[in-house]
Amino acid sequence: MKLSRYFQVTKPGITGGNLIATFGGFLLASQGHALDWGLMLATAIGLSLVVASGCAINNCIDRDIDSRMARTQKRVLVTGAMSVRAAFAHGLVLGLAGFATLAIWTNALATACAAFGYFIYVGVYSLWMKRRSVYGTVVGSLSGAVPPVAGYCAASGRFDTGALILLLMFCLWQMPHSYAIAIFRFKDYEAAQIPVLPVVRGISEAKRQIVLYILAFAAATVLLVVGGYAGYGYLAVAVATSLWWLKMALAGYQPAVDDRRWARQVFLFSTVTISALSVMMAIDGQVPAHVGWVL
Repeated sequence: MKLSRYFQVTKPGITGGNLIATFGGFLLASQGHALDWGLMLATAIGLSLVVASGCAINNCIDRDIDSRMARTQKRVLVTGAMSVRAAFAHGLVLGLAGFATLAIWTNALATACAAFGYFIYVGVYSLWMKRRSVYGTVVGSLSGAVPPVAGYCAASGRFDTGALILLLMFCLWQMPHSYAIAIFRFKDYEAAQIPVLPVVRGISEAKRQIVLYILAFAAATVLLVVGGYAGYGYLAVAVATSLWWLKMALAGYQPAVDDRRWARQVFLFSTVTISALSVMMAIDGQVPAHVGWVL
């Protein structure tokens, strides 16, 4: 059906994943206040439209790359089921609707966060860094970390220490998550000549960095508790998931390990980890005694 093409080009899996993180950030910042359901709905809708727009535009930019990767060869712009013009117009309309929703019904700070993430993802990552630098993943992690931060800013009306911790957490999470994808999809990235870390510097280096980033992520998750933004229930889940994720990452050094299978497991558990933490932020968030640094 024609409508399904418009849905597929927005990468609904990515949009849905970002929505969970958005709710986590919003509900974390709502602790100690009556929940504003209208504001939360506007934030969720606005950010989802913005993310969907970025994904649609990304599909337009990456159609040549997608044609050389096995997992993306059936995307609608590659098969010709949808024209580039239609996909671009669809993305443009979604973006305008999303930013209008955020600007009218949330606040300027949340809208600015969304605009920053959009610019990084579409303008810096998709158009430039992804094709030219091994550091594209690092740059892309900034855009991936925006939804929970924008949700937090929409609810609180400020960018404070809590928002900064969320930005750090989600940026650090993106790295092992993305490197794991690049390992189990190694042949695709190699065929498309995308300079991701495993292709440029080897799988061994990617494994080392996965372990280091998980350690850094684990430390960052604890900062929400140290700063008084989350309680011990959140801490228990954060420690348990981070340690298990680290254990899985270290298993990559076992003799005769199947790198592709191992990386897929690390990737899948990364989604479990961040989803669990997003839920626990919402359930076990607290009002800090001091909000710390505020913008």
